[in-house]
Amino acid sequence: MAFNFGAPSGTSGTAAATAAPAGGFGGFGTTSTTAGSAFSFSAPTNTGTTGLFGGTQNKGFGFGTGFGTTTGTSTGLGTGLGTGLGFGGFNTQQQQQTTLGGLFSQPTQAPTQSNQLINTASALSAPTLLGDERDAILAKWNQLQAFWGTGKGYFNNNIPPVEFTQENPFCRFKAVGYSCMPSNKDEDGLVVLVFNKKETEIRSQQQQLVESLHKVLGGNQTLTVNVEGTKTLPDDQTEVVIYVVERSPNGTSRRVPATTLYAHFEQANIKTQLQQLGVTLSMTRTELSPAQIKQLLQNPPAGVDPIIWEQAKVDNPDSEKLIPVPMVGFKELLRRLKVQDQMTKQHQTRLDIISEDISELQKNQTTSVAKIAQYKRKLMDLSHRTLQVLIKQEIQRKSGYAIQADEEQLRVQLDTIQGELNAPTQFKHLKQQQEGLSHLISIIKDDLEDIKLVEHGLNETIHIRGGVFS
Repeated sequence: MAFNFGAPSGTSGTAAATAAPAGGFGGFGTTSTTAGSAFSFSAPTNTGTTGLFGGTQNKGFGFGTGFGTTTGTSTGLGTGLGTGLGFGGFNTQQQQQTTLGGLFSQPTQAPTQSNQLINTASALSAPTLLGDERDAILAKWNQLQAFWGTGKGYFNNNIPPVEFTQENPFCRFKAVGYSCMPSNKDEDGLVVLVFNKKETEIRSQQQQLVESLHKVLGGNQTLTVNVEGTKTLPDDQTEVVIYVVERSPNGTSRRVPATTLYAHFEQANIKTQLQQLGVTLSMTRTELSPAQIKQLLQNPPAGVDPIIWEQAKVDNPDSEKLIPVPMVGFKELLRRLKVQDQMTKQHQTRLDIISEDISELQKNQTTSVAKIAQYKRKLMDLSHRTLQVLIKQEIQRKSGYAIQADEEQLRVQLDTIQGELNAPTQFKHLKQQQEGLSHLISIIKDDLEDIKLVEHGLNETIHIRGGVFS
C-alpha cells in the first residue's frame, strides 16, 4: 500500500493567501468553520460560531462540501468497494451535478424575508411595546444590539422579538477578505481530511493512518491510498490531503475523482468511521467552474452590503487566483489571525531551512575555492616537472647530433638577452631617479625646519606682547 507524504508546507500549490482547512471557505482550504456546507445562503444550520469579517460560518459560506458534491443514480464508490470493484468501478454511471440554484442562489422566501425586514425596522426605529417615551430608549437599545450583532429586539407585545445576529445588515463588525482558489481538477482526486491531532502524531502513525483509510474504503486490493501532503493548522489540528489510485487487471491505473471519493466519505456509516479516526471535516479540493465563480460574485453574502461587495470585487489584487470572502465577527478575526500566524511560522521555518542551505553552500564554496587553489599549485608543479622531463628527454634524443639552424638562432637570442641583463648601464636610469628622490626629500626636510623656526618665533612674539599689555 503506497504511502507518500509531501512537503508539510502546503498542498496543490496554493500560495499567497492564508489557508485553513475547515469550513466556511473550506473547498479552497482557506478558512475554517464547523459547518462546511455548500455555498448557499438559504437557511443554513447555525453552529454558533460566527466569525469576524466574513459571511457567517453558520451560513455555509464556503465550498467545503458543496463544490464537487454530486448526486447520481449509481452508488459508485459506495457499492463498488463492497463488491470487488474493478477498474472503472468508481462512478461508472453518469452522475448528475447539483444545480447551481441549490448551491448559490438565494431561496425564494420573499414574504418571510419581507416580514423580517419590517419587524427589524420596527424594532430599530418605532417600537410600540410600552406606548410611552420609554419606547425611544428601547429603540436605541435595539439599535445597539443590531450594531453589535447579538440579542433580541422587542418592539410589539403581539409579535415575537427580532433575533439579532452578526448576519443582520446593521451589524458593524464586517469586512471582506480574499482567499486563494484551488487549481486542481476533479480528475486529480484530491480530498482534504482535517484531523483533530497534531502533525507530529499524524506523521508518527502514518502507516496506520493509510491502512485505516484503506479499510474505510473496503480493503479492496485494487485501491491504493496516497498522501499528497500534510499541513499544521491552528488548535492542534492537521490537514491531510489524500488521493486514491485504482488499478485495473491489465495493469493500467487512474485516480479516483475527488467528487466520487468525497461522496463515499460522506455516507453516514463511512463518516462515523472517519470520526473514529479523528477526522473532523472532509472536503474536495477542486477548482471552481467559471459559472460557479460568476454566480458567487453576483450574489453578495447574507448581511454584506452590496456596495461593499462590489468594492471588494474591484479591489481584488488578483481576480484570477483570489476570490472575496466575507468576514464577520471577532471569532472569525481570531481564526484568521491564527491561520496567518500559522502560515507565518511555516514561512519562517522554510526561510530558516533555506538559510541553513545557503550557509552550507557557502562553506562548500570556500572549501572548493581552497581545493581549486591547491590543484592550481599542484598543476604548476607538475608542469615544471613535466618540462624538466621533456628537457632531459630532448637532450638525450639530440645527443651526438650537430646544432641545427633554429637551435642556433635560439642560442643567439638567449645570449643577447643575457648580455643586456649583465650590462653595467642597464639600470643606470633607476639610480638617477633614486638620487633625485633623495634630493627632494632633503629639501622638504630643510623646509620643515624653517617652518618650525618661524612658528617658534611667532609664539615668542605673542608671549612678549601678552606680558606688555598685562
